[in-house]
Amino acid sequence: MTTTTLQESKTRLLTILKQDAFFREKIVLSSGKESDYYIDARRVTLSPEGAYLCAKIILEMLQNEKVDAIGGPTLGADPFVGALGALSFQMGKPVNTFIIRKAPKPHGKQQQIEGPLLAANSRLVLIDDVATTGKAFLESIEVLEKMGLKPLKALCIVDRGEGAKEALAKKNCPLVSVFKAAELF
Repeated sequence: MTTTTLQESKTRLLTILKQDAFFREKIVLSSGKESDYYIDARRVTLSPEGAYLCAKIILEMLQNEKVDAIGGPTLGADPFVGALGALSFQMGKPVNTFIIRKAPKPHGKQQQIEGPLLAANSRLVLIDDVATTGKAFLESIEVLEKMGLKPLKALCIVDRGEGAKEALAKKNCPLVSVFKAAELF
C-alpha cells in the first residue's frame, strides 16, 4: 500500500466518481426534485478502492478533531462505515461506526441505530454519500436527538448544492463536503 497525500487521494476519488458515478440524464431524486444529472456514488463507495479512498479522506479531514463515532443514514453511509472503522483501527486511531435505519427494527431489540452503543456525550459525525436537500441528514439528526445526541457536523462525499448546507445550518450542524457537484462536470 502506497502512502498518498490528501490531495492525491481526492484527485483519484474525483476521477473515479466522474468515470463511474456521474450520469447526464433526467432523473427524479429521492428528494422528489427533478435533475438533469445523477450521481450514483454507491457505484464508487461499494468498490474496494472507492470505499478505501472515501474512508481515508474522511479520516484525514477529521484528524484534528476528537470523534467517538462516525455514521449515517442507511443506505448512503452503509458502504463506507465498515471501511472507516477498519482503516481507523489500522491507523491506530480506532473510531466506532453506526448506521441509522429509516425506522426502528420491528423485531429483536427494535433498534433504529445499529452499532456500538453511543453515550450521551458522544462526539458524532454524520456521513452520507451525496447531499441534495439534506433530508436524510435531517432525519438522522432527529433520530439522534430522540436519544439525547447531537452530531458535531455532517460530512458527505458530494454536495449537490441544493439546500442541504442551509437546512443543516438551521440545526446547528455544519455540512462539509469532499466535493461540490460542479467539480464532476
